[in-house]
Amino acid sequence: MSPIADRYRKHADAFEAKVAGTAPDDWERPSPCEGWTARDVVRHIVDMHAVMVRPLGRQLSPAPSVDEDPLSAFRAARGDVEGLLDNNEVAVSEITSPAGSMTVENHVDRVVSDDMVLHGWDLARATNQDDTMDQDDVERIWAGTSALPPQMLEQMRTPGAFGPGVVVFGPEVKVSSEAPLQERLLGMIGRDPHWRPGS
Repeated sequence: MSPIADRYRKHADAFEAKVAGTAPDDWERPSPCEGWTARDVVRHIVDMHAVMVRPLGRQLSPAPSVDEDPLSAFRAARGDVEGLLDNNEVAVSEITSPAGSMTVENHVDRVVSDDMVLHGWDLARATNQDDTMDQDDVERIWAGTSALPPQMLEQMRTPGAFGPGVVVFGPEVKVSSEAPLQERLLGMIGRDPHWRPGS
């Protein structure tokens, strides 16, 4: 298994655990993503899995919708992406993405894999689960994000810059430089680390 496939599985396992840990009555609770419920967070992640297979002329396999069964919808979507990563010929093939040409596995790694880490926090915070991110992931994502040129960060905060309806980061939330790194990362990507449902 490649490091990218291994990292994807780790992130998918963690996200799936949060989906499975969401109580049936909690799916319509608000999330830290403005205008999104807990269910919408999972819908976004499933939709982003569809984005991963689309450059190959594929669609996600038939599965229950997120409205019907969020857990089954996610499990089916991750199965499709794992299928890409497990096929070395496909994984290393070049595709064209909004961020330029890259391999399938790098597209997965740069987009949906880390998306599950960040949106895992959203889902956990919305549904009162443990929202602690893996420290290695926090350090890695912080290092990559904080090194981006200001113009690239600005582009990532611009709705639609990477496709219709796509918002990568929200406006930065100011967080103390003395705050834990997870909180500083959340602020950088546009989350209030102190957000709670009803706040």
